[in-house]
Amino acid sequence: MEQNFQNHARLVVGFHGVLLVLLLAGLIGSGVNLYESIYSSNLYSASLIVLLFVCSAIMYAYVRLFPLRAQDRSIRAEENFRYYILTGKPLPSELRISQIIALRFAPDEEFPDLTIRALKEKLKPKEIKQAIQKWKADHHRV
Repeated sequence: MEQNFQNHARLVVGFHGVLLVLLLAGLIGSGVNLYESIYSSNLYSASLIVLLFVCSAIMYAYVRLFPLRAQDRSIRAEENFRYYILTGKPLPSELRISQIIALRFAPDEEFPDLTIRALKEKLKPKEIKQAIQKWKADHHRV
């Protein structure tokens, strides 16, 4: 499938859908269980179940966040190198990482000019992606 602005976002149904819904249901259910256990002998175990779901929710966020941060660093290095090869200069340091990530979809012939435009006009990532004429797919982002 050809990648473009409309279809470049990736959702993993098992992670973004099923696991998130199960975590939320478990968190809500364990909260209800804890509330109902306030005056019973189950308070300790109900508290532990809530604690486990809270820990799982935090892990859910970090399991997604940590690899994305590593990929962001990799993308910054790759795009800096590509810009250097194309222009003989390093990528402007004023660019935000979100702009650099959006610029990775620009083909070599559009990349240097769009980089300068993004910097001068303070383009948002969505605006950068929409300005790309010939989309360069990135199928490796997780």
